[in-house]
Amino acid sequence: MSDYRRYRVPGGTYFFTVNLLERYANDLLTRHVDILREVVRETRHRRPFHIDAWVVLPEHLHCVWTLPPGDVDNANRWRIIKQQFSKALPVTERRSAVRIARGERGIWQRRFWDHVIRDDADYAAHIDYCHINPIKHGLVKHVADWPYSTFHRYVEQGIYPANWATPPSLDVVDGERK
Repeated sequence: MSDYRRYRVPGGTYFFTVNLLERYANDLLTRHVDILREVVRETRHRRPFHIDAWVVLPEHLHCVWTLPPGDVDNANRWRIIKQQFSKALPVTERRSAVRIARGERGIWQRRFWDHVIRDDADYAAHIDYCHINPIKHGLVKHVADWPYSTFHRYVEQGIYPANWATPPSLDVVDGERK
């Protein structure tokens, strides 16, 4: 059996990647984004945490959270989010005999990837990573075109310009880039 150890910092800020079990040709998270949002809202009400950044992609998500002072329990927050999201959906997915025996759904990968944010530069890099991800995966050409992201909140707060990470146009008009 694997021995998963997580570095825990009370009240720390963490970057997460959480994946669906079936990642290929699966748009479950964006198709049911309203359910995911409600589950996260309810979880935050019961077990508070601050959302620094979040992006929901069709089959996985990235986010940065800051836990309350003295709190290290991000694992149970993820357990609740995954369970409640799964319970809100009809059982249509394939499930292995092991998952059936354990009473598990076949929606999420069992584990998640986390990283403790070390300093301001690490924080900025992971916030940017969340927001640039829809471009990285070829879902949009402009970050502002992806609706399932805290990028829009950052623009409203004046942290990012609306055209952040937009590649320069390669269109040429009268000998000049447009």
